[in-house]
Amino acid sequence: MSENNQWEERSKSGRPMVPATPRDVVHIRAGSFVLVFAFALAVLGVIAKAPVLTAIAILVGVVTVVDIVLAVRRQKDSDVGEAG
Repeated sequence: MSENNQWEERSKSGRPMVPATPRDVVHIRAGSFVLVFAFALAVLGVIAKAPVLTAIAILVGVVTVVDIVLAVRRQKDSDVGEAG
């Protein structure tokens, strides 16, 4: 084993075993996708001087960041699972 992954366990098929569930992975990946669009809408709202659109985009962004943080915490707290 190399020094970089000396603590990483491997499954019988050779895939790395990580403490993550597919649900957490989806929350992180989908959340990052949503963040890009929320940021774009917030910028467009500022440019178009549309405070309601800007506020909604910022709210969606904050909720998404909280969801990603919770998914990462669940991922670190979990001791079972394999990332897909």
